[in-house]
Amino acid sequence: MPEPTSPPRIFDRALLNRRLDRAWMRPRGGARADFLLVRAAQDLSERLSVVKRRFAVAADFGSPGPHGAVALAHGGQVDCVIRVAPTKASLGTGRFLPAVGDLERLPAGDGRLDLAVSLLALQTVNDLPGALIQMRRALKPDGLLIAAMIGGDTLTELRQSLTIAESEVLGGASPRVAPFVDVRAVGGLAQRAGLALPVVDLDRAIVRYADMVALLADLRAMGSANALHARSRKPLPRAVFARAAAAYAERFADPDGRLRATFDIVWLGGWAPHESQPKPLQPGSATTRLADALKARH
Repeated sequence: MPEPTSPPRIFDRALLNRRLDRAWMRPRGGARADFLLVRAAQDLSERLSVVKRRFAVAADFGSPGPHGAVALAHGGQVDCVIRVAPTKASLGTGRFLPAVGDLERLPAGDGRLDLAVSLLALQTVNDLPGALIQMRRALKPDGLLIAAMIGGDTLTELRQSLTIAESEVLGGASPRVAPFVDVRAVGGLAQRAGLALPVVDLDRAIVRYADMVALLADLRAMGSANALHARSRKPLPRAVFARAAAAYAERFADPDGRLRATFDIVWLGGWAPHESQPKPLQPGSATTRLADALKARH
């Protein structure tokens, strides 16, 4: 039998972790941009509030801050919360059991959890299907998985501006903004991971900045600067940077001069299979013709 192929190395995960540590080790009061994590944690609480169930054990896998684990602990639906942080510095504090682990090699046994969540972390794994499979395997039958990842058209304005600038100044462009998962592909990934009843939706946030420099400062404060394995190791020439900033202002400024930056958060919810869950009808078992159902709606 042929050897199983390893997933392509898209992200330099060691570099990502070093940058995340630097972001969290800034002195209190330093610039740490966690507004997307705050938004995702609030959304997580709202999504769980409509699930009329209590969870004995939940784990937060790989989230770059403790926001999700804190939300689980404060929500009143979970008895025990475990936070598996990507680095020690990003563990944070709260009413949860702390641990450090790799999202691509989860330190969790099969069938141990009632709830698994991950906020804004899965977009930087090299094997997204594999990570989802591991999270699903960690669930008990009929356990719930909720994951939020950066995707869609996130940072499309920055990507376009940098591409224009490098093409004009250097005659070609190198990858400087990570590829993001398409929302239409996430449902297929959920089925591939063996999740039942998957639901996928998108939350778009438009953040406005005074200039491109302020956006890049926020990305560094998130620990989210370019960590592509195939990134250029050369500093961006000043002429390219200046042209990118100008292109950004030309194409993506609001009437008041502030610049738009798109952040798309793709949400996935699904369940570990269980015999009690609704099953799709077998082909040919319907008792009403589609044409009759459509007529009844007029």
